[in-house]
Formats: sequence, C-alpha cells, structure tokens
Amino acid sequence: MIDDGVRPVLGSPRKRRKGTEMAVASGEILGSFYGDEEFPIEWAEGERELFWIFDDLHCPNPVTPLFFDIGGWWLTCDHMFRRFGTPFACDWIAKCINGYVYTAAIPADPGLHAEATEYNARYVPRVPRDPSTPERIGAYMGAVLPHYAANFLDWWRERLRPEIERNFAYLDGYDMEAADLVELAVLLEDAIDIHDRHWKIHWMLNFAQFSSTLALNATIEEVKGGVDAGLVGRLQSSVSDRNWDSIEALWRMKEEVAGDAELREAFRGETAGDVLRLLDETERGRRFVSERVDPYRREYGYKAIWSHEFGFPTWNENPAPIVEAVRGYLESGYDYPSTLAGVRDDLERAVEELMDGVSDEPSRQKLQGALDLSLGMNPLTPDHHFFIDQGTNARLRIVLVAIGRKLTEAGLLDDAEDVLYLQYNELRAFMADPESVEARGLVSERRDERERAFTIRPREWVGTATEEALGFPYATLWGFPEKFHREPPAKKDEVHGLAGSPGVIEGPARRVASLDEADKVMEGEILVCQMTNPAWVVLFTKIAGLVTDAGGVASHPAVVAREFGIPAVVGTSDATARIKTGDRVRVNGATGVVDILS
Repeated sequence: MIDDGVRPVLGSPRKRRKGTEMAVASGEILGSFYGDEEFPIEWAEGERELFWIFDDLHCPNPVTPLFFDIGGWWLTCDHMFRRFGTPFACDWIAKCINGYVYTAAIPADPGLHAEATEYNARYVPRVPRDPSTPERIGAYMGAVLPHYAANFLDWWRERLRPEIERNFAYLDGYDMEAADLVELAVLLEDAIDIHDRHWKIHWMLNFAQFSSTLALNATIEEVKGGVDAGLVGRLQSSVSDRNWDSIEALWRMKEEVAGDAELREAFRGETAGDVLRLLDETERGRRFVSERVDPYRREYGYKAIWSHEFGFPTWNENPAPIVEAVRGYLESGYDYPSTLAGVRDDLERAVEELMDGVSDEPSRQKLQGALDLSLGMNPLTPDHHFFIDQGTNARLRIVLVAIGRKLTEAGLLDDAEDVLYLQYNELRAFMADPESVEARGLVSERRDERERAFTIRPREWVGTATEEALGFPYATLWGFPEKFHREPPAKKDEVHGLAGSPGVIEGPARRVASLDEADKVMEGEILVCQMTNPAWVVLFTKIAGLVTDAGGVASHPAVVAREFGIPAVVGTSDATARIKTGDRVRVNGATGVVDILS
C-alpha cells in the first residue's frame, strides 16, 4: 500500500561514503552515488539526476534480458499515473545496473528529460507540458480516488477478475506443442498484451486500496484523535482469498497423506524427486498424484520462487515444491483450521479495539463505514498476487519456454530457457530468420554475465537523493526514507531494520537463499532471507520469526508475518550477509532490531 503520510525529514550532514558525493549544504540534494570501481554505472541522458532504488522487493536476483524487456511491473506505470492524475509523479522507469533492476519515479516536471528502455527500445518518459499541471491535477485525483474505493470491489468481481480468468483460459488452452514458430510468435504478442492489461488492472486495484486505507486513517484520526499504526496493520489481514485457498489445498493433501500408511511411506523419500518416484510405483500413489497433485498444479501452480523473473520454473512445470510443501506440513503438524481461526480472531479483536470507546452514534457509523470499505479490500492484496504477479508472469514464461523448445528441437538453441537471454527484438528476428542473430554466442555471454552478477552486492540506491525523491509515496515499500537516514548500528552484533510485525522471539537462525532449501527449515527457527513472496508462505507455518534484507512495513513479508503472528524485522539490507545459519538471534519486531547473541 501507499503511505502518503510518510515524508522524509532533512537530517544533519552525514559522513561522506566511499564513491558518494554529498551536497547537503544546499538543503536540496541529500546525497549522490554515480558509481565506483566496485559498482560501475553507465548513465544515459537525464538518469543521474534521478533517485534509483534497488528493486529487491520484486527482483532481488540478477534478471534475464528478456524479463527486463517485456516482463517488468514498471512497463504500465505511465498509464497508472495518467489515469489517476497523480501530482507527485508521471512515470516510473527501470534501469538494469550490473544485472540488477533499479527503478526511479519521474516527477511531473516539464523541465525533466530522461532516457529509458522499454521493450528493447528507447523510451522517453512523458512529462506534462504545462508547469502548473501538478498543482492543478491533484484535485482530480482527490475527486476520483473515493469513487474507485467505493466501486472497485464490484468491478473486480463482475468485470475485471472474469476478464483475467478469460485471458488465462485462452493461454492455458492453447496447444503450444502443435503450434509452429509463427503461431507462437503471435501468441507471444497476445501474452505480452495480456500482461500489459493485467498490470493496468493491478494499478487500478492498488490505488483503490490506497484510497480506502487513506479514508480509514483519516476517519480514525477524526473520530479517535490518533492512528495506531500497529492496529491498522492488523486490520489489513485477509481471511478469505486465493492464498488461503492454496494453503487449504496443501493442508488437505497433508491430511490425506497422514491418514494413509502407503502414502506416508512414499513421503519418507529423501528428496521431492524420490517421493514422486515412490508415488509412481504404486496404484495408490499414482491416484494421489492424479487426483490431488495434478489438480493443484493446474489451479495453483502458476507461481515460482521469484515471480518477477522468467528464469525460475513454475510449480505447474515442476511439482517438486508442492511435494516439499506437503512434507513440511507433515513434519510440522500444520493445522490450517486453527491457523486461520487465529488470524480471524485477531482481526475481530482489532475491530473491537478500534471501535472501543466510540459511543457517539454518528461517529460510530462513520468509522464503521470506513472500516467496512477497508476490510472489503483486504483479500485483494493476496488475490492480485495470485492473478497478476504470479499467474500472469508465469504464463508469459510458459509461452517463452514453448518457443525455446521449438528452437531447441530445430537445433538452433541448446536449451529451451536460452531464449530468456535474448532481447525482445533479437528473439523476434531470430524466430523469423535464424541467420540474422548469432544466438548461441549471445546466450553464452549473457549467461556468464548473469552468473558474475550473483557475486556482486547491489547498492540500495544510486543516482541523486533529494527530499522530493525520498518522499515518493511508493518508496515506503522499499523502506525509504528510513533506509536512507538510518545510521550504522552502534554495536557490531546488532542488525537494524524496520519493525515489520510486533513481538520478540529468540532462537536459532536459518539463512535461506531460495525455496530449494525449504526442507532445511526446522520448526521454531528464525528465517533469514532476502525477501519473500506468496510462494514462500508454506514456511510461515513453522518458523518462529523472520528477518529480511528487503521490504517495508507494507511489503509481503511484513503483512504475512502479522497475519501469522510472527515477529519480523524487514528491510535490514544486510541480514543475509551478517547472520549465518546456527547463529542464536533475538528478533524484536516492535523496534526493528535483531541481536546476534552467539
């Protein structure tokens, strides 16, 4: 969610960092970083003047060239800002630096001119011609946002979600194996158009949620005289959405396995591959796969460990993560009904706490109306992840891999996923005329570049930091402006981040780089990772606490940790570099401090 109430405060001058130019004396530029030997940067016209944030929220790993060209969430942001008439920005662009995605908001300033790249082509962000537009257009946004908040749920149920599901049915029903390259080339353009449309819906949903939350906060302030951020966070929990549906389906599989000796024996296999092989050896096991695992793949499998990248297989393509999730539920004795009941009970208590003391009937009705509108929006957070971040991106990947298989079968590439290392127009030219692109050489070179990028630790931000840039409302999702102003910890055994979910917990740390290591996470451990997304939710059923490098107080790890009642510190930047598996740590989710005890 956007928190328009967060604005940066000019701090005192800070020590100059290596490779950083400081110009705090003017009161305008707070800091700048334009590259150094360890993190070199090439700049195009107008880029240095912008504030670029490392997108570890969505893309914590180096990205493939094709994802950067056609898969990014930023590709429809000009539409978002135009549609809503935002006075604080008119576009949002991306730059690939040393393999990592950085994004910058474009202020609605007619004097600004910046270069960008979209769809493998030069792109110049649109800015208003009239300098008075930002001042005047804010009234338009203020007028329409409440209308979105009041009506979006109906639009979503009656028009937008059915549209998304029709698009999915078209892509899922297409016989890609029987199609030739020309047909797949056209299908790719359809998939790109669908991706574009779904992300436009995403921004409509996002702004509708923003408006309802803004209205609730304003009403609480008016009626009760103050807003408790922790209470508002609890009021954003969802108890009925596609994420819970997915968890319930996994839990039902776990219950079936737990009650069947033959299935339990198969699930004793050391790896997911072993389990699947053992299941395939018996009639009961094959029936479990056909009646449970395969339907789950088709309904919930359009997701990957990292949804914002084409380079990770989906659960639909590879059922191993499904098996690992069920096995994890078996080992932990996960109880879905009691977990959901706990979330529902906490939500009900939060509602009671909010309404407590409001005896004046008009005020009570006004607060209840704002609350009901906000509560109705809660399922849209996990649902938009399911349908858009996960489902839409996954289907675009599947089309690309189908193209890759055709090219591999024709002897033009060595692996189906090699297509991901071509740029958008290179791929299209290659499909039409294989002689026009030296694909194998490009793929080899770019695979090596991406591997090298994994050895680089990306900076949190680059470019020019100003008060206005740090005040961009969406920057709070990445933990700004707090991250920018945060001083290094005074103690070497402390890690500082943002208070993601209240509570204090002490226990052994488990550093996890990917869901491939999910089976190593033990009951009661503190999960330390770069970032989480809905594919990671299975781990929340057995961890005692959470620490992430990325994210803000409204990001996925913070929201889900609050739903599960797990203390969490998010947005630390360097927890995975400083905490190792086996370290005993204390996580204080109220202060945002992690103590490394031993």
